[in-house]
Formats: sequence, structure tokens, C-alpha cells
Amino acid sequence: MNNTAEKVAPFEIPPINLPKPTDSITHYQIQQFLHLDAYLLDHNMLAEWLNILAPDLRYFVPIRQTRERKDRDKEFSTKLGHMDDNFQSIAMRVHRLVNTGTAWSEDPASRVRRFVTNVSVWETDVLGEYDVTSYLLLTRNRFYQDDYHLLSAERIDRIRRKGESFELVSREVRMDQSVLGMPNLAIFL
Repeated sequence: MNNTAEKVAPFEIPPINLPKPTDSITHYQIQQFLHLDAYLLDHNMLAEWLNILAPDLRYFVPIRQTRERKDRDKEFSTKLGHMDDNFQSIAMRVHRLVNTGTAWSEDPASRVRRFVTNVSVWETDVLGEYDVTSYLLLTRNRFYQDDYHLLSAERIDRIRRKGESFELVSREVRMDQSVLGMPNLAIFL
């Protein structure tokens, strides 16, 4: 700790302990993978999106509760979520949206744009797998509405190298809102 911080702070300032960041080439490749993920979803290419999901996928959007500062580490449920899916259940959702006429909540489809920023890529103890955090800003509009809904979140992903590309192994989406600002969550984040 430098002398200035010791003189000013009335408490001990903890060190920053972060995992080892990956090399810049891998970081760029994973960032491009996240852009592909957003592109496929934004353009309603859901069947094609399944190609970048791992067979052992877990896709979790936990419920957020407002907590006092001392309990802030308990804001996100580990058991309850808006979504708690695996590859099979996501494939069933996609099938329903793409191949049946029973997905009324998304017919006509929402117009969605995903902005993915603040991408950080960390090495893991598993060769070829990376922990990735990113921020998501999502806009959604339906029918003839003149306004749109906003959703902001932090995404915590595990991404695995698959040949020349990557696959999404897990995604936890931690929404900034504790109450959804839209009528349903019939879209993927």
C-alpha cells in the first residue's frame, strides 16, 4: 500500500485478487464469439444459435432480491431463476419458437438488439476453457409500440474452445433489475 492511501483511508484497503487474464488473441477471438452469439439471437437465427451451445450447457438467470449492503453477496438466488435451462430444454424452446405455431408470446417476434461490452476473459484450470464476464444492454420492441424495453445485466460465461471456434458451456445472467421491466422473458439473453 502506498503512503498516501495509508494516511487517508481509515481502514485497511484489500488487494485486488483477479484470475490470470488470457492472451490478447484469445481475448479477441472470444469477444468475436460473443458478437456472433448476439448476432444470431438479434437476427432470430435461433436454430443456428444451437450450434454454438455445448451439450453440457447450463443457462441460468437467477432471481435478484434487493438486500442491505451487509448481505449484498446474497442478492442472487442460487436455486430460483427466471430461466434455469440445459441444452435439451433450450433446444425444446427453440423448436417451439421456430417450428410450431404455439409460441404466442413471440409471434410476431420481438425486435431485440443486444449490446455486449466490458468483456473480460480469464484462464481457468481446465485447458481450453475460459471464464468470461461481459455487460449486456438489451433493447426490446414489439408490435407497433413507439417505445422499447431496456434490460441491463452482467453475464458470467464459461466458454470452451471447440476446434477453430468456441462453444458456450454455461451462462449466468445477473440482471440489474430486481423486477423485470418487460411483460415476459421469452427471449434469450
